[in-house]
Amino acid sequence: MTSPVPLGHPRLHLRRTTSTNERARALAENGAPHGTVVTASEQTAGRGRQGRTWMAPPGRSLLVSVLVRDPPQLLPLAAGAAVAGAADEALAVAGATAAPGATAAPTGPAGAARLVQIKWPNDVLLDGGKVAGILVEGRPQEGWAVVGIGLNVAVDESDFPPELAGRAATLGLGPENIEPTLRTLLARLEHWLAADAETLLTEIRARDALLGRPVRWAGGEGR
Repeated sequence: MTSPVPLGHPRLHLRRTTSTNERARALAENGAPHGTVVTASEQTAGRGRQGRTWMAPPGRSLLVSVLVRDPPQLLPLAAGAAVAGAADEALAVAGATAAPGATAAPTGPAGAARLVQIKWPNDVLLDGGKVAGILVEGRPQEGWAVVGIGLNVAVDESDFPPELAGRAATLGLGPENIEPTLRTLLARLEHWLAADAETLLTEIRARDALLGRPVRWAGGEGR
């Protein structure tokens, strides 16, 4: 991987855009450096995998895309570990308690465990509901990738459409927590980009929401 250049410099912040990934890809194609970040208060065409959309009320979610030059092979897993860790830390800083260690499970006001997990390949779950989505796009032949992240930092549960009830989650914090969460996320992403594969895989296994569960995919199934 290239660079000791810190992630987040330069940064383009947009009040409203179609997709931060779309803007970051355009910057990448025009030679923007490693660590370039695009953030937005609102997206009108946020995207997930397989053409799905990512909906977020204005000013309530962390919407960010990070340009990574010479991306490591396990970039999507590094992104998942970074987002899950940043969510843990945001909850802890906001007043929840988190046990030390990578697999800390913050507790909510009622004392119930709030475990941030990763559902491969691109979902981050809180208490079983999707709190964040990750979309990695790029051009390996040109040596770059864009990591797009949507994290429900300050979304109110009443903002979720009825079809997402019970399936979507939020950190339940205030809009003032979005910028600190971004800083934490970028620091954790830098850490996991530099980590060796086995250390990263150990973290992913500790947070694996599918571990031991039956799964199906096109053409097969297993556990």
